[in-house]
Amino acid sequence: MNDLLLGLGSNQGNRSANLAMAHRLLSRTVGLVHKESQLYESAPWGGIEQPAYYNQVLWVKTMLPLEAAFRQCQILEQKMGRQRSQKWGPRIIDVDLLYYNDVQLETPELVVPHPQLQDRRFVLLPLCDVAPHYEHPVLKRSSKELLSVCSDALSVTPLVLA
Repeated sequence: MNDLLLGLGSNQGNRSANLAMAHRLLSRTVGLVHKESQLYESAPWGGIEQPAYYNQVLWVKTMLPLEAAFRQCQILEQKMGRQRSQKWGPRIIDVDLLYYNDVQLETPELVVPHPQLQDRRFVLLPLCDVAPHYEHPVLKRSSKELLSVCSDALSVTPLVLA
């Protein structure tokens, strides 16, 4: 069984329903959701005027090889209506592959671990919910340690949904 940590985000439509749908589809196509973070609302990254995001991290146990898991995440985004028209622009769903075991990989399509996870509070806060001691295989620091030194000052707030 492989450990796959995924960062989910949505800022279009019913954001919490979008994350729930992605969770269900990932459970069917990628693997068992072992742990899930609470939901967070975060200011948009990248300086583009757009609505706030809902973010979540899922820890998935998968039998899929890395490339197959990545393809399934891209297929899920397409099925849910993701349009890739603007870097860091609004999206109905975003599924980022944060970690796959302790694999380090860099191809034109995929970089693992995610190259900017250590710079983004909207990733690190939910990552600490599910994997506070998970060690970044390149930086050799835990999620908690990365969060403690993260310079990102954008707002990230835990959500309480009724």
